[in-house]
Amino acid sequence: MSTSSPDLPPRLFDLALLRRRQDRALALGPETFLADRIAEDMSERLDVVKRSFAAVADIGSPAAALRNPSNEKFNGTKTYLYLPSSNDETLPIDPGSFNLVVSALALQFVNDLPGVLAQIRRALKPDGLFLAAMVGGETLTELRQSFAAAEAEIEGGVSPRVAPFVDLRDLGALLQRAGFSLPVTDVDRIVVRYDNAFALMQDLRRMGATNTLNERRRTPSRRATFLKMAQIYAERFSDPDGRIRATFDIVWMSGWAPHESQQKPLKPGSAKMSLADAVKKAGETK
Repeated sequence: MSTSSPDLPPRLFDLALLRRRQDRALALGPETFLADRIAEDMSERLDVVKRSFAAVADIGSPAAALRNPSNEKFNGTKTYLYLPSSNDETLPIDPGSFNLVVSALALQFVNDLPGVLAQIRRALKPDGLFLAAMVGGETLTELRQSFAAAEAEIEGGVSPRVAPFVDLRDLGALLQRAGFSLPVTDVDRIVVRYDNAFALMQDLRRMGATNTLNERRRTPSRRATFLKMAQIYAERFSDPDGRIRATFDIVWMSGWAPHESQQKPLKPGSAKMSLADAVKKAGETK
């Protein structure tokens, strides 16, 4: 059955299932090393902006460390918004409501990212800031390759297991398309080592980050497939001490709601500064 229509973007993710997986992760005892790192990084990036924010919205950040960062710049109201769990990805926010919108580890699960970015842009007051981190790039490329090889050998075909991730080069264009000024993106690559592939999968379960694709396999995979996947993973992506590597690319993006006081944007593809430097520079001009 098709999960899209000619008038709607593809329905890649089952957002109701995502919510249940996140609730399960909380019950299991969540693994928060990515959330903790992003929360610290987000706080540092906001610290370089020479202003405070009276009205802040958080879009879908799943962990307490992300929802409630200890940042003195959040000196007013803060609104937390869940990602929608139906086919309608309309966010319940009024135009021009916020000085700052943040999001972490959430937007990679959005079916219509251009549409959600446009809504966030409209929700900002003039000269308001949007700052977000999402999983992207080459995240879990090792697991993706290992599962594909194992399924091809054991089951004679490949099913989607790891979500497609946005490319860093595409995000700047999406931010411009949504109407942001001074859009900047960068990536933080984190390589984590595990004893084996099953330890990695347990961490993903405790992050609420297991497969929520609408086109996922609906029948249990064979035990032989998992064993073969772990074998291939160890053969292709292990260090000399036998531990395996797992890549997590955290893609950062920022943009400002247009205002006459802002410097003129660079031509597409000409940005050379880092995201932190760009946020700092924009904040110092206020």
